[in-house]
Amino acid sequence: MSDNVYLAEGSRVGIRLFTPADAEEFTSRAKESGRLHRPWLFPPDDPRAYAAYASRLIEDPTKVGFLVCERTTVDGNAAGSGPIAGFININNIVGGAFRCGALGYGAFAHAAGRGLMSEGLDLVLRYAFGPLGLHRLEANIQPDNKGSIALVRRAGFRLEGFSPEFLFIDGAWRDHERWAITAEMLAPGL
Repeated sequence: MSDNVYLAEGSRVGIRLFTPADAEEFTSRAKESGRLHRPWLFPPDDPRAYAAYASRLIEDPTKVGFLVCERTTVDGNAAGSGPIAGFININNIVGGAFRCGALGYGAFAHAAGRGLMSEGLDLVLRYAFGPLGLHRLEANIQPDNKGSIALVRRAGFRLEGFSPEFLFIDGAWRDHERWAITAEMLAPGL
């Protein structure tokens, strides 16, 4: 676990940036979560793959990666960053008149179904539409990925369309639904 400072905090989770020091925990959780992620997602599950993945999120100005971490407390007081519950990345960030990015995300098995990613996504949206200055975020989701669709629907995303053979995943071109949210659509603060 890292003692990095959260960029934003909710009642149960905080979001922080990826660091090289997160490799061991992230890859361990990715290995434990293989059944949950397949066939939708293939996060890095070895140190070399994590290093390449994290460095892109850290160094590329068109990407930003957030770790959703359970908040730890001692006697009711914040005590630092707890276990990594999942991750939410904003990719393909474009500025100017567009101010948009594409989301990628995944929960880890120990956190699935506990509402932690919903809280984390809300924090990421507020950060993206606040400090990052974005206006729109998009999520492209395979139609059979019911959990992912439920997550964005709870967050207020709207279904905008369908793209056949949109992304190459697990050896084939996969159809995707296009979901999006704009700053104006975001519900008022927590």
